[in-house]
Amino acid sequence: MRRLGGWADRRVGIAGLALVALLIPGRLAGQSLSQRMAAVTDGTVRFSFAARPGVCGNGRNIFTDRDDRDWERECDDGPVRVVLTVANRRLLSLRSYLGGRWRAGSAATDWGLVPARAAAELLLALAGTADTDAASQAIFPLTLADSVDPWPGILAMARNPSVRRETRKQAVFWLGQAAGDVSIRGLDSLLADRTEDRAIQEQVVFALSRRPSDEAIPALLRVARTHPDPAIRKRAIFWLAQSGDPRALSLFEELLLK
Repeated sequence: MRRLGGWADRRVGIAGLALVALLIPGRLAGQSLSQRMAAVTDGTVRFSFAARPGVCGNGRNIFTDRDDRDWERECDDGPVRVVLTVANRRLLSLRSYLGGRWRAGSAATDWGLVPARAAAELLLALAGTADTDAASQAIFPLTLADSVDPWPGILAMARNPSVRRETRKQAVFWLGQAAGDVSIRGLDSLLADRTEDRAIQEQVVFALSRRPSDEAIPALLRVARTHPDPAIRKRAIFWLAQSGDPRALSLFEELLLK
């Protein structure tokens, strides 16, 4: 079975997570969370793990900046909380929260507080294998895990044509939120692939538009000038127009005077 960035190219169900777990480094001693998940046939499972520094939440909303001169919002530093619903070994839904507390009296099986790395491994496995919307829902809590670098795995998923399109689009979106040259290079590589799905490339252009202007504008200008697909060039021009950046105006002048 061909692998890409440590991930199998074909999707498998929940029952296949035990196999996927064998491909993931850093397994827990004894049974991994992926193996525990593979044993779930029906019902609801929940677990918690530590959030990375710099984020907080109230169970519903998540914030990255707590500074204010006049007031301080109620905001917990964690943990990240995940709820999984399974029927006939198929993952139907995944919900995540930051902060807050579990309601009493739930019938869910609670795995308690688990290591953040183990949680990230499970979430990445679910994102790559689930065949429902729960796959794309797994990516956001993955980005919140403490002491974990999620971006190589998320980038591999974004590049993998066997992963569900909506999951890949979510992977691209969160890559666009990531700081640093690595995420930009990863997004550029998706645009450079002439066989890539147009919907994925349009999402890449959007993700680039959300980066700081010093990163976004040069990348969008490059797409607008050189991408072979007119639809992708048009999307880049659209986001350049929204920026109001003088460099974008220079491009428009260049195009109009051709």
